[in-house]
Amino acid sequence: MKILVTGSSGLIGSEVALFLAERGCSIHGVDNNQRAVFFGPQGDTRWNQSRLSEAIPGYTHHELDIRDRQAVLDLLASVRPDAIVHTAAQPSHDRAAAIPFDDFDTNAVGTINLLEAAHRSCPEAPFAHMSTNKVYGDRPNSIALSEQETRWDYADPAYENGIAEDFSIDQSKHSLFGASKVAADVMVQEYGRYFNMPTCCLRGGCLTGPNHSGVELHGFLSYLVKCNLEGREYKVFGYKGKQVRDNIHSEDVARFIWEFLNAPRVAEVYNIGGGKGNSCSILEAFALAEKFSGKKQVYSYVEENRIGDHICYYSDLRKMRAHYPTWDITVSLEETVRQIVEAWQKRM
Repeated sequence: MKILVTGSSGLIGSEVALFLAERGCSIHGVDNNQRAVFFGPQGDTRWNQSRLSEAIPGYTHHELDIRDRQAVLDLLASVRPDAIVHTAAQPSHDRAAAIPFDDFDTNAVGTINLLEAAHRSCPEAPFAHMSTNKVYGDRPNSIALSEQETRWDYADPAYENGIAEDFSIDQSKHSLFGASKVAADVMVQEYGRYFNMPTCCLRGGCLTGPNHSGVELHGFLSYLVKCNLEGREYKVFGYKGKQVRDNIHSEDVARFIWEFLNAPRVAEVYNIGGGKGNSCSILEAFALAEKFSGKKQVYSYVEENRIGDHICYYSDLRKMRAHYPTWDITVSLEETVRQIVEAWQKRM
């Protein structure tokens, strides 16, 4: 099977490329290190590109910007992949406000470039798109919450298992990033429904793992651990540090994508995250980082939350498990943090 992976040098793209290569797939990676442009030198992913070239026999890298429509059309016409995994994005809702054109052109326009190229050259190829839980905007904050010692949690029993895929994306503040990802998300669904293409949107929570180049504006757990190890101050923005996220290891994301590629469905949407079992607040994440690093977390508190930030969010995984019963979370939150600590220690 020939797989085209966009954002191949990023966390999810690289994990998917390696995971699928191990299962005999031929990998074509698309990445132009735009993360270094968005976030500066600390966001550089060339090291990951080199890692893929060394680890995957016959790996083909395409230095291409997905905003370049003709280049994308030409690439898909030339490669004609059996499946497409689209992980390339401008991933920060904070950064988007400073670069709105770059954000929209990358997230929305880049996605339709790929969709139309696939429609013309390989419409039967499964198309898995990494969306985001930010498509729900700040609407999850309207759910009744209970304040506990170290976290917020849902007080409404209807959300005992988390946010499901039928939760409304309308009438809420998304951030410009969230809005550009909504545009991409809806277009991926529409190409599925309108042209009967096998597409899915994976609305990720905190996707993480040891190969994440975490920075302050994107990569919660990775950046938090890096700050812990360097003794650098970590800034907590609002909600008493009790805001909750669910964290899913990149390998479990790759495993689900593999399941979808082998049994694709049309115009599906899945909330892919760690679920309640792999959720933690910032305060709880500090404790986990300290447990594995042996260092005290240095942090300051800013009494102002990020625009559109979720107070509590974790994914309801029941639809994913029902559609793909052989898939489940395999890497615990504790093991994920341990791996991130170990990876940063090796790279420092």
